[in-house]
Amino acid sequence: MTSVLNIVKVGIADLNIVKAPDLIRTTGLGSCVGVVIYDKARRIAGMAHVMLPDSALGKQGLMNKAKYGDTAVKELTEILVANGARLAALQAKLAGGAQMFQFSGSSDVLRIGPRNVESVLLALKKLNIPVTGQDVGGNNGRTIEFSPETCILSIRTINKGNSEL
Repeated sequence: MTSVLNIVKVGIADLNIVKAPDLIRTTGLGSCVGVVIYDKARRIAGMAHVMLPDSALGKQGLMNKAKYGDTAVKELTEILVANGARLAALQAKLAGGAQMFQFSGSSDVLRIGPRNVESVLLALKKLNIPVTGQDVGGNNGRTIEFSPETCILSIRTINKGNSEL
């Protein structure tokens, strides 16, 4: 009997969850951050593709919680727990947050990548979710894929090759 392996794709400003043996993947991480939150024993994981650091930057009205670091981590955690993950067992890995363009001056507004990383790390800290690995910063885009079966985050970095966390 052959089992079919599914790869769940997460778009920009999107999030989703997956259970082993399926994989979860996102592409196009430049200044965006891909955060994976997982429960190793329950073999369940979720991924968010965070585009901006702070939901206060968004327009009022219907908000896409997956778009912002401060709301995506909380939303993803709640969905994982509702689907059988244990809050106390959750761990996280993240990648992305590159500074894709160099700007003269020191305006914090243009540091989207580093600010996305800071926002995600702060949100994880508030929920007491330890970070077990990260590949952030630099100036190269990334594609990431996570297996809740092995808990390995595979990272393909433009012009730098492949690595695992």
